[in-house]
Amino acid sequence: MSSGSQPACLIVNADDYGYYDCVSRGILQSARRGIVTATGILATGNRFEEHISWLADHADLDLGLHLNLTDREPLTQDMRNRLARWQGRFPPKFAVAMAVISGSLPIPVVKLEWRAQLERCLDNGLTIRFINSHEHVHMLPPLFRLVMELAQEYGIAHVRLATSDRFRNWKPGALIRDTLMKALAALNRGHLIHPAPTFLGMTESGRLSLTALRNLLPKLHPGGVYELMCHPGFRIDAEIDNPKLFAYHDWQGELAALTSPEARTLLESHGIRLIRYRDLELRDGQRWRVVSPIETII
Repeated sequence: MSSGSQPACLIVNADDYGYYDCVSRGILQSARRGIVTATGILATGNRFEEHISWLADHADLDLGLHLNLTDREPLTQDMRNRLARWQGRFPPKFAVAMAVISGSLPIPVVKLEWRAQLERCLDNGLTIRFINSHEHVHMLPPLFRLVMELAQEYGIAHVRLATSDRFRNWKPGALIRDTLMKALAALNRGHLIHPAPTFLGMTESGRLSLTALRNLLPKLHPGGVYELMCHPGFRIDAEIDNPKLFAYHDWQGELAALTSPEARTLLESHGIRLIRYRDLELRDGQRWRVVSPIETII
């Protein structure tokens, strides 16, 4: 797509499908009644098969793999053995990062686990069009290179290059996160097989609102291809077994924003085209062009 000759194109990608029933149902609601066009699947979800069955009526929704290394239990025994100090469960993200960097969690063990997560999706008949990860753990450079190997092996064209879109939150934690993600994106960019859509949504992660959309969408450039990360869902407290998640997830608020009529009005008023990954075709190995936009496109 040449800049200025085409509208900005936006993939709205909901993370965490399969996390909880209420999250998966909210994502499907956001696709059916809102602007979500893709979702990343947690293959380690407790009710994986049931959640996959719910996708049967959503053929227009792009599916990807939301790789997991930081929540609940792994699929492979080798990984469980390596996590004995955490009772065979995935530890928090910083513990995982240190284990990978120190070598106590070897890359071949991670590869075996992530391959199992990918194969579980494929064995259930899913077409995996993209890869990203829970809590962006794949952005750690050794893991990013591993993901690129798997993507190339399985013919998956799209890998998320997560980065901070702008500095707006000056709280120390957010500033550190944004600086780290920008540095990791710079390190990993050279390992991409294909260019990645420009990533959006880090600053508003877990709390995407209409106010955020009003501020963000006018900044998209004609001819650009963008991915907006989101986390919609229904809030059902009885289902959420980790109360800490409430501190940084407003699932219901995101669901309301993404299904609001104003969200579509904003896209239309700024000339932004809503697309999926399957609507992209690589031209000259360097840029994407839209070849088959969805019928509900704006």
